[in-house]
Parts: sequence; structure tokens; C-alpha cells
Amino acid sequence: MFALEERLITILRELINSKEYVEFLAGRDGDFDQLAASTVRKAIRDYACGNASLILVLPYERAEYRDNRESYEAYYDEIQICEESSKAHPKAAIFERNKSMVDRSDLVICAVEKGGGAAKAMKYAEKCGKRIINLLEK
Repeated sequence: MFALEERLITILRELINSKEYVEFLAGRDGDFDQLAASTVRKAIRDYACGNASLILVLPYERAEYRDNRESYEAYYDEIQICEESSKAHPKAAIFERNKSMVDRSDLVICAVEKGGGAAKAMKYAEKCGKRIINLLEK
């Protein structure tokens, strides 16, 4: 995962240095989500000057968040519950949240190798004409 993190930090540094303000939207449902959030946090610490924030977008309010609200709020700049996914069936909630995040984004950074939820979200981003950087593509 070190090479993936290195590639991501390079992209994040470029975004932070070239944009007036950058909101990084993150989920918390897989290993890449955790890696991405910690790398964004590091990039904001090292390169930002008040022009970037890390926003956790949850598909619905989870017990883990309710029980650990203070630690979540200390780590993320903002925590949002996605309205669309909070009304969806639990099995569809993560994809609905991912769609909402894609809709709000100018750039989608992912690590997709094969099928699954992330691949489905990437296909949605392609359909929407979003700029996509798949860190696992050469």
C-alpha cells in the first residue's frame, strides 16, 4: 500500500497547491477509504493553508459514529449524513451515498481493480463524465 499512498499524496499536494479551496469527500467502508482519509489528513497538515477540508460522508447514522462522535469530530473537519442514502434500503445505501459523492465531485480518486461497490461507483462516475484517477491503473 505504500506505493498507492505515495501516488495519492502527490495528487493531493498538486490539488491543494493549485486550487483556491478543496473539499475531500471520503467514505469509511473499506481499506482504501481508511488509507485515503489518513493520506488526505497528512496532506492537509503538510501542504494546506486553510484551503482544504476532509469531509466524512456517511450513508446513514451508524452506531459506531453515535458511540464515538467526539473522536470522529476530532479527526474529520466535517461529518455529513447523506440524505439520499439515509432514505434508501440498507443494502443500497452505500451505493446511493457513493453516487451522491460522485455528483458533488469534480474529480474522483479511487483504487478499483475488479467488481464490487467501488467499481460500480466508478462506472457511475464515467457515465456522468467525471474526471477519474484510478490509482491502480498504470
